[in-house]
Amino acid sequence: MDRLDNTIRPYAWGSPTAIPQLLGAEPTGEPQAEMWMGAHPGAPSRTDRGTLVEVVDAEPEKELGPAAVARFGPRLPFLLKLLAAGAPLSLQVHPDLAQAKEGYADEERRGIPVDAPHRNYKDANHKPELICALTEFDGLCGFRAPLEAAALLDDLGVDSLKPYVDLLHAHPEDAALREVLTAILTADPDDMSRTVAETATACTRLGGAYAPYADIAHHYPGDPGVIAAMLLNHVRLQPGEALYLGAGVPHAYLNGLGVEIMANSDNVLRCGLTPKHVDVPELLRIVRFLPSDPGVLRPEASPDGEEVYETPIDEFRLSRYVLPEAGAAHDLTRPTPQILLCTAGSVRAGEHDLTAGRSVFVPAGEKAEVSGTGTLFRATVVA
Repeated sequence: MDRLDNTIRPYAWGSPTAIPQLLGAEPTGEPQAEMWMGAHPGAPSRTDRGTLVEVVDAEPEKELGPAAVARFGPRLPFLLKLLAAGAPLSLQVHPDLAQAKEGYADEERRGIPVDAPHRNYKDANHKPELICALTEFDGLCGFRAPLEAAALLDDLGVDSLKPYVDLLHAHPEDAALREVLTAILTADPDDMSRTVAETATACTRLGGAYAPYADIAHHYPGDPGVIAAMLLNHVRLQPGEALYLGAGVPHAYLNGLGVEIMANSDNVLRCGLTPKHVDVPELLRIVRFLPSDPGVLRPEASPDGEEVYETPIDEFRLSRYVLPEAGAAHDLTRPTPQILLCTAGSVRAGEHDLTAGRSVFVPAGEKAEVSGTGTLFRATVVA
């Protein structure tokens, strides 16, 4: 079992206080957006044996187990994070596996450098993800029903939104959503800036259900993503609740602290709320234009105390243990690799004492016994 030393990423949208507070550390005054736990080459966790990338590369079958290597290849298939949003993240979607492979191969053929700002596909993998709230957590997830979105826009009383309202009344629903998102993202920038300013004023005046969009407009004045965001479901997670984001589902995180897990990929197509590149044609190819319920997940408890967040993919499996005082030890040994993350209290994992924000990597088949009082998240794979 390896104690992990993890990198904190200082993205501008990050909260300056949430991760330091969890870790019991003094804030630096700078944003601390994400703490990465895993073997992503962009910021691999460090161990006494080297980076986790080096550890896995040295003996993949020993560290990951034969079944995981046979199914996912000789790399850790998931990336675990603490995510602390102090401002809205970009409105985005992720490709499915076939789209990622096709897009990556195409950009490779065209010789686009992998670090080019206009590159869409950094790898050939998909990026399903799950966010589990540690605090109240606000986000946007999936399209509203078009008529519901039309009513939300219409009630603002902004004349320049009327064309979008009309488009949302078209049939079928997928065509209505495609047409209105296309119109928003291809509008004249000066006209859109004025529309966003009027929309922000109206959202601030009305408050209530409009308050999240007033806040988004405050952070991204003039951005067409402000209007696009109003097409999506607003969700407020309570601690312990989660959202699963599959391929093609537009989403954005707005505020809060959570545990996030995803397939080991960095493929993002942005719709707005960002100064970064927005490739409208490619985005429209990837987005699934179907209204959907956000599908808030609550963990399913098993007899041994493990609470599992069920998802339809196998690259990751997230669960948690809420360990009672003086409770019996739990044997978490599995034939697949694991990362164990403490988020509250004090937990003994093997020879390691974990407090909030501390984590360990458990190689496949390695004895993993935990005890103590606190909350422990377990990340592994289905193989």
